[in-house]
Amino acid sequence: MSAIGISGKIAHAFINSKLTPLIVIASLILGLFALIVTPREEEPQIVVPMIDVIVTYPGATPKEVEERVTKPMEKLLWEIKGVEYVYSIVKPGFNLTIVRFYVGENMEDSLVNLYNKLMSNYDRIPPGVSQPMVKPKSIDDVPILTLTLWSENKEYTGFHLRRLANNICDEIKKIKDVSEFSIIGGQRRQVNVQIDPQRLRAYNVSVPQILQVLQKSNYNLPSGNLLSNNKEFILDTGSIFRDSRDMESLVVSVYNDRPVYLRDIARIIDGPEEPSNYVFIGLGPSSETKGIKAKRKEGQFEAVTIAVSKKKGANASNVAKETLSKIDALKGSLIPTDINISITRNYGETAKEKSDELLDHMLIATISVIILIALALGWRESIVVAVAVPVTLALTLLINYLYGYTLNRVTLFALIFSIGILVDDAIVVVENIHRHFKMRNISPETAVEAVDEVGNPTILATFTVISALLPMAFVSGLMGPYMRPIPVGASAAMLFSLLVAFIVSPWLGYIVLKNVKKEDTYKHEEGKTMKAIYEKALLPLIESRFKRFIALASVGLLLLLALTLLPLKLVTVKMLPFDNKSEVQVIIDMPEGVSLEETTLLTREMGEYLKKIPEVSDYQVYAGTSAPYNFNGLVRHYFLRSGSNVADIQINFVSKDLRKDQSHDIAKRLRQPLKAIGDKYGANIKIAEIPPGPPVLSTLVAEIYGPDSTRQIEIARQIKEIFSKTEGVVDVDWYVEDDQPKITFLVDHKKAGLHGISVDLISQTLRAVLSGHTVGLIRSETENEPLEIIMRMPLQRRNDLNLLKSITLHSQSGLPVPLSELVSIKHSIEDKTIYRKNLKRVTYVIGDVAGTEESPVYVIMKMKDAISKLKIKEGYELKQYNSVQPWLEDKYAMKWDGEWHITIEVFRDLGIAFAAVLIIIYILVVAWFRNFITPLVIMAPIPLTLVGILPGHWLFGAFFTATSMIGFIALSGIIVRNSILLVDFIELEWQKTGNLKNALIMAGAVRFRPILLTALAVVVGSFVMLFDPIFQGLAIAMIFGAISATGLTLIAVPLFYYEFFKNKSIANEK
Repeated sequence: MSAIGISGKIAHAFINSKLTPLIVIASLILGLFALIVTPREEEPQIVVPMIDVIVTYPGATPKEVEERVTKPMEKLLWEIKGVEYVYSIVKPGFNLTIVRFYVGENMEDSLVNLYNKLMSNYDRIPPGVSQPMVKPKSIDDVPILTLTLWSENKEYTGFHLRRLANNICDEIKKIKDVSEFSIIGGQRRQVNVQIDPQRLRAYNVSVPQILQVLQKSNYNLPSGNLLSNNKEFILDTGSIFRDSRDMESLVVSVYNDRPVYLRDIARIIDGPEEPSNYVFIGLGPSSETKGIKAKRKEGQFEAVTIAVSKKKGANASNVAKETLSKIDALKGSLIPTDINISITRNYGETAKEKSDELLDHMLIATISVIILIALALGWRESIVVAVAVPVTLALTLLINYLYGYTLNRVTLFALIFSIGILVDDAIVVVENIHRHFKMRNISPETAVEAVDEVGNPTILATFTVISALLPMAFVSGLMGPYMRPIPVGASAAMLFSLLVAFIVSPWLGYIVLKNVKKEDTYKHEEGKTMKAIYEKALLPLIESRFKRFIALASVGLLLLLALTLLPLKLVTVKMLPFDNKSEVQVIIDMPEGVSLEETTLLTREMGEYLKKIPEVSDYQVYAGTSAPYNFNGLVRHYFLRSGSNVADIQINFVSKDLRKDQSHDIAKRLRQPLKAIGDKYGANIKIAEIPPGPPVLSTLVAEIYGPDSTRQIEIARQIKEIFSKTEGVVDVDWYVEDDQPKITFLVDHKKAGLHGISVDLISQTLRAVLSGHTVGLIRSETENEPLEIIMRMPLQRRNDLNLLKSITLHSQSGLPVPLSELVSIKHSIEDKTIYRKNLKRVTYVIGDVAGTEESPVYVIMKMKDAISKLKIKEGYELKQYNSVQPWLEDKYAMKWDGEWHITIEVFRDLGIAFAAVLIIIYILVVAWFRNFITPLVIMAPIPLTLVGILPGHWLFGAFFTATSMIGFIALSGIIVRNSILLVDFIELEWQKTGNLKNALIMAGAVRFRPILLTALAVVVGSFVMLFDPIFQGLAIAMIFGAISATGLTLIAVPLFYYEFFKNKSIANEK
C-alpha cells in the first residue's frame, strides 16, 4: 500500500480491530445514559443574575430618596465587576434598585461582590434610611408548577383554602428537589383589635396607650435557673397570649377608679384578615379536556394558588411528577374530597412533551436519512449510515450533558439540525468505498485507500463547516445562551461524525459490502451516463464565452431578484416569531386610587367574556396581586405588582393538538374585546404572551432622557400619542402614574409642643388607626403562618375624615387633645415615581405589535420618521439612539429598546459571525490549496443560497428570523464543503489528464452523487423542523438554500474555475 494520510491511517488501524465494535456499543450506551440523566426543560436556562436591593426612607419624597439614597447607591453598584444594567424605581419613602449582571456571570460571585460593596459602605447610610435588603433572583425562582385550590362548596372561602394550602405545602417541601413555594390568595388567620373611637373618648384612652399595653403584656423571658433540693429549675417570667380570649381581660387604663378592659373599647376578632387581594378561578368551554369537572361552570370560584419552584439543575419533569404524586396521595386524607386541585401550570409536563416530541422528530429525521441512502446507494450502504448517525448523536448527547446543557427545545433542535450535516462525512466515505468496490477488488486495503482518497478534503470540509458554526456561539446578550447550543452541539456532532467516518464507517462498510456478488459490481467505466448528461449541459458553456457570461449573469440576476423580496416586504425581518403556547396573561392597570372591589368587578366582567372563548380551558383572576410569574415576568418584575388598582388574569388554553389556532392568533382575537371592557373602567389592558426568545420590558420601548423630569414626561406624552396613532401598535402604555389625590395632615409644631405631643406620636397613631399596627403574635403551635395581632379602626369607620380628626391624644397633663386642634389638612397630588437606568433618569413608553406587520422593525421605522418630525420647544430635533444610551443628559434624547435592541444586537453579532466565518473559511482553503484564487471560486456559491432561502420564506409566508440567519451561515460551510470536494477532484483529474475541460466534466459527473446526497440529507433532516414556529426559519433556510445552492454550485463553480484558470490550461496544453 502506497503512503497514506492521517484518514487512511485511522481507517487502517480500526478496519480489522476488535475495539471498533466496542467503541460503537460504548458510544450508544453513554448516549443512552446521557439521555436518561440529563434534566429536561422546555426552554434553555439563561443564567443572568438579577439582584434586587430594597431601601426604605419613611416620609421622604421621591426626589429626596433619589438624591440621598438612589444616586449614591447606584454609583457604588455600578462599580461592581460584571454589572450590565442598574435600574431603579423610586417612590415616596421607598427605593428599589435592580442590578442585572452580564449573561453567564456566576450568581454566587455576583451576590458576594454586591454584598461586599454594600457592607463596606454601611457607614454612608444617612439617618432615617433603612439598611439595604438584598434579594437575588434567577430563572430557578420561576415556578414550574402551579396548583389552584377551589371548591363548588361555598363554605370553603379563601380563608379556609389558604389554611389547607399551608398544610399541603408542608408535605410538598419534603420533596427533595423542591426549592421554594409560595401561596397566592386567600386570607391569613389574624387577631384584629378593632378600636372604637367613641369609646376611646368616653373612657379617656388614647391609641398609644393601647399599643403599649398590648406590646408589654405579651411578653415572656427566661430569667435564669433556680437550685432547690439539689434540683435545677429553669425559671421563665411573663405571660404570652395563647388565643384572643387572653386579650379581652387586659386592663388598658383606669377610669373613674374602675379598670378599663380591652373588650370595653375594642372588638377582638379572631378570623380572616382584611382582604388585600382576591383570587378566583373560572372554567372555560374546554375545561373538561384538562380533566376539570364541575357541576356548574357559571360564575367564578374563590381560589388559592400554590406555586412550586425547583432547585437549580433539577429535572423539571421529575419534580412536577413527584409533586403531583404527593398531591394524589393526600386526596381523601389531608385534602377533602370536595376540594378541587387544578393544575394551572406544569412546565415539567410541557418540557417532557416537547423533549419527547423532538426526540421523535430526531428519530424520524435519522430514519429518513437512512432511507435516502438506501435508495441512492443501496441497503448495505445505508446500514453504515444507520450506525454512524446514532453513534454520533449519542456522543453529542454525552457532550451536552457534560457541558451542563439540559434537554430542551434548543439543544434538541441543534441535534435535529445536525443530522442533515453530520451524515455528510459518512456519505462521502461510504460512497467512495462503494465506488472503489465497483471498480476494483473488494478488500480492506481498497476500503482504506477509498477513505484516504477523500480523507483530506473531508477533514478540510468538516472543519470548514465547524468554522461556519462556531462563531455563532459568541453572540452576546440574552440571545447568546439561547442560541449557543446550536453551534456548540452541531460543531461537536461534526467533529464526532468525522471520527466515526474514519473509524466506524470503513470497518462496517467492509463488513456489509465484502459479500457483494461479483456480478453486482461494474467493470465498465463509471458514470458514463452521468458524464454524458453533464457534458452536454456544461461543455457549451465552457467553450462559448458568451454563453458562459449569460449563464453567470443569469445566476447573478436570480440572486438580485431574491434580494428584492426584502425591500418589497414580501419577506419581513423579525428576531423570532411567536411560539404556540398554551397560556397567555392579561395585565390590568386601573387608574391610581381605584378600590380593590372596582378592580375585581372589572376582572369578573372579563372572566364572563373569557368563558365564551372555545379554546379557553380555565383562567385565574388575581386582583390586587400578581399571578405566578414566568421568565418573562421575572425580567419585567411582575411579581412586584400589588395594590388595589392592579390585576392579572392567567388564561390557559386547551392543548395545541385540540385547537386550530395558534396561541398568538387567539391572543390577537382576545385583545380588542378585553380592551373594550377595560375602557369602560378606564383601565389599561396589555396581553403578555410568553416570548419566543429572551424576554424584554416590552416589544416596543422608547426611553426618554433629558435634564428635566417634567419635560421628559411632556415629551413622553407626545411619543405615546405617536405610538397610539401608528397602525399595528397595540397595548400602548407609559411608566407615568395617573394623578392620585393626596391628603396631608400638617402638624402645627407650636401647638403640639405646648401639649407635649410629638409629631412622631401623631404619625404613628394615624398609621396604626388606618394601616394597622402589628403589636405582636399569638403563640400557636398549630398555625403554619404567624398569627399576628393587628390593631386598627374598623374599615367602615376609618374612611371618615372627620372621625380621624376627632381621635384624641393625651397631653403632658393627661388631658385629651383631638387631632383637629393639632393638624391642618392639605390636599395635593401624590409625587410621581421616578425611574432610572444606568445612573440616568428615564421615562418609558411601551407598546406591542399586532396586525399586518407583526415585526417591530417596520413599525419602528414608521415611528422614527414621525418622531424625527416632532418639534420640541427647545428648538432642536429629538435625537434617537438605537443600541446605546445617550452619553449626556444635557439635551433631550430617546433610545429605542425592547425587542428592537435585541434584534439589532443579534443580527449585528450574527453579521460579525458571518464575516468571521468567511475569513476563517478563506484562510483554511488558502492553506489547503496554496493559492489565493481557488478559495474565491470555492466560496462563490455562498451568496447563491439566498436564491433559495428568500423565496422559500416568501412561499411559506415566514419571517426571516435569527434562526433563518443561523441557517444561512451554517449553509455557507456546507456549500463550501461541496465546492471543496468538487474543486479537489477537478485539480486531481487535471493533474492526471492535463485536460482542464475534461477534468471539469469528470468532477461534476463523479461528485454529483455525493453532492446531491449531501443536499438531500440536509433537506430530509431539516424537514421535521418546518412545523415548529421558532425553528421554521432555520428549516426553510436549510432546505431551500441547499436545493438552490447545490444546483447552482454544479454549474457556477466549474464555470468560475474555468474563467480563472483557462489561460493556465491553454499554456499547459501548448
